[in-house]
Order: sequence, then C-alpha cells, then structure tokens
Amino acid sequence: MPSTTPPPGTDPARHTQRLPRRIHRLRTLGMGLAALPTGMVLLENQAGPGAWAFLLFTTVVWPQLALWLALRHPEPFRGEIRNLLVDSILAGMWVPLMAFNLLPSVLLVTLTTVDKISTGIDRLWYWSLPLMAAGAVAVGAATGFEMQPMTSMAVMVACLPMLMIHSIAVSQASYHLVRKVKRQNRQLDELSRRDTLTALDSRRYWQEQAALLLDQCAATGEPATLLMIDIDHFKAINDRHGHAAGDDVLRATAEVIRHSIRQQDAAGRLGGDEFAVLLRGTDVTAAGIVAQRIREGVQALNVQSAPGLQPTVSLGLAKATATGLRTWLEAADRALYQAKSRGRNQMAVDDGLQAAVDLP
Repeated sequence: MPSTTPPPGTDPARHTQRLPRRIHRLRTLGMGLAALPTGMVLLENQAGPGAWAFLLFTTVVWPQLALWLALRHPEPFRGEIRNLLVDSILAGMWVPLMAFNLLPSVLLVTLTTVDKISTGIDRLWYWSLPLMAAGAVAVGAATGFEMQPMTSMAVMVACLPMLMIHSIAVSQASYHLVRKVKRQNRQLDELSRRDTLTALDSRRYWQEQAALLLDQCAATGEPATLLMIDIDHFKAINDRHGHAAGDDVLRATAEVIRHSIRQQDAAGRLGGDEFAVLLRGTDVTAAGIVAQRIREGVQALNVQSAPGLQPTVSLGLAKATATGLRTWLEAADRALYQAKSRGRNQMAVDDGLQAAVDLP
C-alpha cells in the first residue's frame, strides 16, 4: 500500500499534478509488496481463479487506473484522496479473502492506516476506517466469513519485504518532508528578514538588530551611530512620475546605501521612503562621512523611468545611548526633522549631542 507525505495544510492547487504522480510510484511499490503475502495465502488456501484475478487487478491494474482517474478528475488532488480511500476499501476486502490469516491481515490493515496518517491530510485515516470495515464485511458476507487465522512460516517470510521496505519508504518520505520543511522555514525566515522591494533588512528584523547592538554597546562601551534617511519630496515623485518610478527611486537609494556602508553595518527600510542604518563601532564624526557618501550617491542617481529627476535625501544622526531603542530612534528622527526643516538634501546631528551640521 502507498505512503506519501505532502506538507500538512498544503494548498491542494500546488499538488494538482505532483501528488497523484508521487502516490502512483508509492502505490505501485506498496501493492507489489502486498502481493507477496497475499498470493502466498491464496496459494495455501487453494483459492479459485476469481481471487487470483482480483489480486491481479489490485496489485497491477489498480495503481495505473488510479493515476489515470486522478489526472482526469477536475481537481486531481481530490481525485487522489478518493483513490486513497479506495485503497482502504481494497485492503479491507482482502482480509476475508485471505480467510483472516492473522499476520498478513493485521499488517495490511495497519500499514494501510499508517499510509493515510503519513499523507498529512486532515482526518483522512479516520475517514478510511469505516470504508475498510465496510469492504471487509461485504466480502466476508459473500464468502461466509471463512476463518483460517493461522499464519504459516512461508507467509511470515513473505510478509517481511512488505514490513521492512514499507517502513523504510515511510521513514525516507518523512525524512525528505522534514528536510523540505526546514528548507522552507529557512526561506521564510530569510524573507521575513528582507524588505521585498529594496532587499534591505525588514523593519522588524532591523529593530531586532538595533536592540542587540544597543545591548552590546551598553556592555562593552563600543560606539555606534544611528543614521535615519528620508527621500526628499517622495510623494511629489510618485505624483509626477508614477509609483513605478517611485519604486525605482527606492531601489536605487537602497543600492547606494548598501554600497556606502560596511558589511558589519545594518541597513533597513522602516517603511515608505524612510531608511535606517546602524553604523557599528562608529562615532558621529565618522558617521558624518558615511552620510555624506550616501547623500552624494543619491544626488548622482540617474533614474531611467523618471527622466530629469534628481532625487535627494535628508539625513539625521544620533549616537547610541543607554536609554533604549525608542529613545535612540526618536533622537535620530529629531535630527532628520532638523535637516528637512532647514532645506533638505543635508544632514543634521541630534541637538542633544552637538549642533546641527550642514553638508556642502
């Protein structure tokens, strides 16, 4: 019987073709393994041609038919769920057909149920149990509930490949699922750290970095400077040149910032047209040089989607303090407001530390 492990809660649309094809391989393997003990029981019980024909259908024809039916279904994912439930009905039918031979019957029912659990599809195994029981009762009634529960050594040996290979297949599928989930979690974590437009740090991740840096500064006395950057007249850029051009200005500004700082620094987009840079181990004087480099780099930008536009930025600086991240941000924001109020395209340092400084 097949086993598959699509991620729990996965959108069915994403598995339109993949799920039926993956289960087809596993179904073919599982049915083939189940044929060994089932055939051995039929041989010992001297079963008639009908039972052997049904075994051929279950182990050879059904896996191919199930794939065909799933792919023809308007929603292949739902079609495959139906096929998985049919698998359970077939497993239940084979229990009385094997005259309730103990070991293969228990193994077949158990592994078929495990397959449903391993899919990760909510309550699929629960839905399969009454169908499995119905299949067993229907065939049992037709055959008179013949009971031959004793399992011979030959049947036990025939059960071993099914038990061993099936267990390995399920474990391997689970291993691949765990690796896939870990990889997706890493990707999601990376996405949560990045602003999708500028590829700088996201607001949340940047604030986490800033809080850590403040703690380090408090513990070691290392200097650090916060640099707030705001694109001048950004709303006018959007209104005059369009939002696509505005996005190009944001991306270009982020690129200037990225090339103006060191690897040990951290730059993030706080939202809209506002950026923030953590300059580690840098005092306000050295930070002013970085701010000048960023200001000149933005002013020299040539935005192809906005001919004639010469963007500029205003910058506010604040030295790290032990009073917390919020206070630090407010200080840099005050300095930024000073730079804007005095004409933009310049830098100012928080008044609580030193006087505002114009850049030429």
